[in-house]
Amino acid sequence: MSEPDLELVKLRKVYPGGTVAVEGFDLRVERGEFISFVGPSGCGKTTSLRMIAGLEDISAGDLLIRGRNFTKVPAEKRPTATIFQNYALFPHMSVRQNIAFGLEVAGKPAPEVKAKVDAMIDTLELGNVAHQSERNLSGGQKQRVALARGLVTEPDILLLDEPLGALDANLRKSIQEELKLLQRNLGITFVFVTHAQSEALSMGDRVVVMNQGRVEQISAPFELYTRPQSHFVARFIGRNTIIDGTLVDFSAAKAVVSTRFGPLSGVPGFNAASAAPGSPAAIVIPSEYVDITPQGSSAHGDEFDAVSGEVTALDAVGQVVYVTVRLDDALEVRIESYRTRIEGRDIAPGTRVDLKWRRERATVVPGT
Repeated sequence: MSEPDLELVKLRKVYPGGTVAVEGFDLRVERGEFISFVGPSGCGKTTSLRMIAGLEDISAGDLLIRGRNFTKVPAEKRPTATIFQNYALFPHMSVRQNIAFGLEVAGKPAPEVKAKVDAMIDTLELGNVAHQSERNLSGGQKQRVALARGLVTEPDILLLDEPLGALDANLRKSIQEELKLLQRNLGITFVFVTHAQSEALSMGDRVVVMNQGRVEQISAPFELYTRPQSHFVARFIGRNTIIDGTLVDFSAAKAVVSTRFGPLSGVPGFNAASAAPGSPAAIVIPSEYVDITPQGSSAHGDEFDAVSGEVTALDAVGQVVYVTVRLDDALEVRIESYRTRIEGRDIAPGTRVDLKWRRERATVVPGT
């Protein structure tokens, strides 16, 4: 196995007063990977990024970049560059001067600075604003200048702390696509912090989900979306139907949960060594895998599980339909579906419906 670009080993951050911001963070990032950190506010994702950058001291653990230990190395001596949400551009400098700044501080010869700045301006299509000041740039142009200033120093790792947060929705989507394409073309490792799960899933080769300073799961986007490994991830990522119960039995391929709606089964999303019959567990089914039909209108078959309930709301947004179903007095679920899957089935508020899914599409996670 090749040497990773970045390796975090039991990384820990404790602030004065004893507040633990990050605990036991292990991560191995291969060269050229795009890694997304996501989680709620205060989960430790930005603190982790700042530790990688050298902007926060590391309380315990080790941080290695390409095999070298950088745990105690100051920020200015690390082979990283950081882009922040506010971009931190110098308003009194032109675009060209902003991009050149890091190279000039490093003492690079003027001809080298000019060649590298020219190449970066060309790569990010900034030629028409190269002599403009920061105050005359649009949001998208500022974002490109910040990227150029970070990339021109040729870092081993580019760190991005919610760099798209200040952009409007349409521009944000456009820049996401450009950023991912640029990363693939350059082959540089990106570590990207965002609070938006859709952004993390669409951009990251792998996604790190954090909660209260700890890593909940590290997975490729599709696996994370369809196979959560904890109750928190099941609630935070996607729109899942979650039914709590008690673990009855499990093997490597199947786990059975006793619920108030009867026994339900799915693929285990937990470590068998930490599970035991009788412990709290939950069945998790992504909305995409749930079929909604009028109650009793179709046979389920042995490969399916199903529960019944009453539709309490049906909201359409374009081709997407959100169906709220009350399963009992204690549980109401909201399922995201498509208009074509709902139309013609006589499904409306007040009707009784069956929610049906293939058992292998469901995942069993530890309960709370």
